[in-house]
Amino acid sequence: MADSEDTRLRTLIVDDEPLAVERMQVICAKLDDLSVVGTASDGAQALRLVEALQPDLLLLDMTMPEVDGLSVARELAKAKTRPAVVFVTAHDNYAVDAFDLDAVDYVLKPVKPERLDRAVRRALARRGEEGREASRWLEELWIPHRSELIRIETAEVGRIDAERDYVRLHVGNGEEARSYLLLQTIAGLEKRLDPAQFIRIHRSTILRKNGIKGLRHDGLGVWSVELDNGEALRIGRTYLSKVKAMAGR
Repeated sequence: MADSEDTRLRTLIVDDEPLAVERMQVICAKLDDLSVVGTASDGAQALRLVEALQPDLLLLDMTMPEVDGLSVARELAKAKTRPAVVFVTAHDNYAVDAFDLDAVDYVLKPVKPERLDRAVRRALARRGEEGREASRWLEELWIPHRSELIRIETAEVGRIDAERDYVRLHVGNGEEARSYLLLQTIAGLEKRLDPAQFIRIHRSTILRKNGIKGLRHDGLGVWSVELDNGEALRIGRTYLSKVKAMAGR
C-alpha cells in the first residue's frame, strides 16, 4: 500500500460512457495505490490530457468513436516516456493487439474491484522496471476464459494449432497439459512470436523449438518432427527448408 500521495499512480480514466467513468471513479477511490487526476470521454481528449497532466497510468476503454483505445495506445507508443496502459473493455477479442502494444493488463467489463487492483499492482511492478527495453516479440498472451482473461507467458506455450480463425495454444505436459482457444489467425500470431523460440512447421502448426527432439525422414520426400513427448508431426513442404536450416541441414 502507498504511504503518501507521491507514490500513488496518477491515473487518467478514458471512457465514452459517463456511467462507466463514474463506476470506475468509485472503484478507484477504494484503491490506495491510485490517484485519479482526470477523465476523458474520447481518444482525442485523452491524448491532450496525457500531454497536459502527464499521468502514470491510463485506464483506457477499447471501443470509442473516431479515436479508439488502440489508436490512443499506438500514438502513445511513439513517445519516449508514456503512461502505463490498462485496457478496460467489454470485448475480449482485442487482447493480442493490446499486448502487442505493451499494455500492462486487459480488464473485462463489468470491472470488479479486486480485478482492477491486480492490474494496478502489475502497473506498479512495471514502474519498478522502468528503463527496461520492451521486447518486439509477444511475451505473454491473455486468453478469454469465462468472465475474465487468463495470462499465459509465451514461454509456457509448447505448440500452436490453427483452428479456422482461431488458434489453440497447448500448455504443459502429461497430466498438467491444457489447451486454450484464442481468436487470432496462426499467420498473424506467427508474426508476433520470437523466431528464435518458435518455428512454423506446417500451415496449421507452430512449435516451440526446445520441444523438438529431432527430424525424421519417412520416405518419398516426407519429413516429420519428433517431439520430446514421443509424438511425430509432419512437416509441410513449404516449411521444410526452414526446419532443416534450424537443424543445420
